[in-house]
Formats: sequence, C-alpha cells, structure tokens
Amino acid sequence: MGATHHDRGLGAVARVRGIREQDARIGLQLALNEEQLRERQVDALLERLSSADPELADDPVRVAEYRRALMGLGGLIQEKREAVVEQNLITADARSHWQAAANRLEIVEQLLARRAAQRQLAQAREEAKELDDVASVRFATGRQSA
Repeated sequence: MGATHHDRGLGAVARVRGIREQDARIGLQLALNEEQLRERQVDALLERLSSADPELADDPVRVAEYRRALMGLGGLIQEKREAVVEQNLITADARSHWQAAANRLEIVEQLLARRAAQRQLAQAREEAKELDDVASVRFATGRQSA
C-alpha cells in the first residue's frame, strides 16, 4: 500500500493547512502593501510641508492664509500618521496569523514525513527479514546437499 493510502486523512489536513497558510501569506502581503502605501503618503505630505516656501512679504492676509494651510497640512499629516499606526497593528496581526498557519502546516508536514520514514524503516526491516529467511534456507539446503 502506498503512502497515499496510509495518510489520506492527514494528507487532506496538509492540503487544507497549505491553503490556509497561503491565504494568510496573501493577507500579510496585502497588509504590508497597505502599510507601505500609508507610509509613502505621510512621506509625501512631509515633503510638501518641508518644501512650502512662503512669499509673504508684509501682507497679513497672505500670512494668515499660509498659516491656515500649514495647520491643515499638519492635521492631515497627523491623521495619516495615525492611519500608519493602525495599519502597523493590522500588519502585526496578519503576520501573527500567517506565522501560526505556517507553523500548523509545518507540524502536519513533519508528521507526514515521520510516518513515511517509519513505513520505510518497517519495509526495510521486512525485506531484511525475508533476505535472512532466504539465506537461512539456502544455507540449510546447501549443508544438506553436501
């Protein structure tokens, strides 16, 4: 009987675990992509803030408008930073979920490998026993004919 017959149920578990691990890995990749996007948004806003060049001269209206614009930009930067922090938590959760799924899959794969090795060892012992039996019969018949 082949390994597929012996471990059919465990093979099904391995396939399900493999699919779950793959799904969790895809979820982690999506979370990482979203995290990078949000970080790039913050970087772009910070760049915009640092490149702001007021040509205010002595116009109090322009000074007030510029100040309002900077305050709005600062608020937007704060919102985006909070979104990055939230996404960091989501990414950490996705990473944890993927690691757990990968560990479960590895355990099942190790069990399958261990069972296959045990079957191979048992088969090798059986073959050795048969060879010993054949050798014993040949030895006994060889002694009788001599």
